[in-house]
Amino acid sequence: MPDSLWATLRERMRFHLGLAFLGLACGVWFPLASLLHLLLPARVGQRVGRRAIRFGFDRYLRWLSWIGACHFDLAAIDVLANDRPLILVANHPCLLDAPMILSRLTDVACVMKTSLMHNPMFGGAARLARYVRNEPPVGMILCAVDNLRAGSHLLLFPEATRTVRAPLNAFTPSTALIAQRAGVPVQTLIIETDSAFLSKGWWVFRQPSMPIHYRVRLGERFEPTADVNAFTQRLEAYFTEALARADMPPPVPPKP
Repeated sequence: MPDSLWATLRERMRFHLGLAFLGLACGVWFPLASLLHLLLPARVGQRVGRRAIRFGFDRYLRWLSWIGACHFDLAAIDVLANDRPLILVANHPCLLDAPMILSRLTDVACVMKTSLMHNPMFGGAARLARYVRNEPPVGMILCAVDNLRAGSHLLLFPEATRTVRAPLNAFTPSTALIAQRAGVPVQTLIIETDSAFLSKGWWVFRQPSMPIHYRVRLGERFEPTADVNAFTQRLEAYFTEALARADMPPPVPPKP
């Protein structure tokens, strides 16, 4: 068999094995999570749900590494496991951003689109883990603050959706408002990758070139301030500068 044909078949196999693992995990866990959400007390369900999500995403990323589909450099996140409650903010190039972070930390409340909380595939697990709905905005802020005061980290993507323009979408003021109200520092996480796979507009069954490289590194930590607009602008400017200096600045997403 020619080397080029073998390489093509190997990449196709890696891609479909990755999808198969995710589909199997979702098919087994998410219906069970929906049932547990109804049966378990809220605090117990939250603990079970968040631990299960960490375990599942960790195994999924290990599988992608083992089959040679992706290479992940996520060790920098581990130092946050025993830190005080923090608002974790990251740029958002693709759908793997949250799984990469959640695979390393157990007690994290993730801010999610309200529509995903009702998604038949993902909603049950998100509801069991008591993730934070992004709507209505006031409710989102109050729920986020409650999680931080209870000792959890909060994961938030200030672009509000996956990046659609280089280097970043405009940041929303949510991070500054939550930090101000909770009195909690904001820890930045810089996500780097050499592929636009699963960026905004990327069809989930469209095969990318493999292996894909991902790295998450710790950025600067910001103390909350009273000026929400100034804080938001400062945060956006910091990410813009950090990505300009990155070894693997995420590619501009392809047009749908």
